[in-house]
Amino acid sequence: MTDINTPPTGDRLLAMLAALDNPHRLRIIAALASGGRNYISQLARDLGISRPLLHLHLQKLEHAGLVTSQLELSHDGKALNYFEASPFELLLTPASIAAAASSLTPNPD
Repeated sequence: MTDINTPPTGDRLLAMLAALDNPHRLRIIAALASGGRNYISQLARDLGISRPLLHLHLQKLEHAGLVTSQLELSHDGKALNYFEASPFELLLTPASIAAAASSLTPNPD
């Protein structure tokens, strides 16, 4: 995980912005930020979306480094995958975008 005080690279910035470009994913981040870590079934109930759809959104958020997950066993032996929001901060200015753009992976066109 990257230090929140370090600006993201161009590739990471694109992944973060793509992950945040969906109302469900914004609601997921909001729920985890306000309610703390949670497991998929409870989070799906809280947000009113299906577990499979929630899982897809969580994968995208986790790939972008915006949430983390940890598999734990409950007291009755059931495996629960807990998710929580990762600390991050985005400052979007023309200068920060220019700095991130300079580190983008080149496209082989």
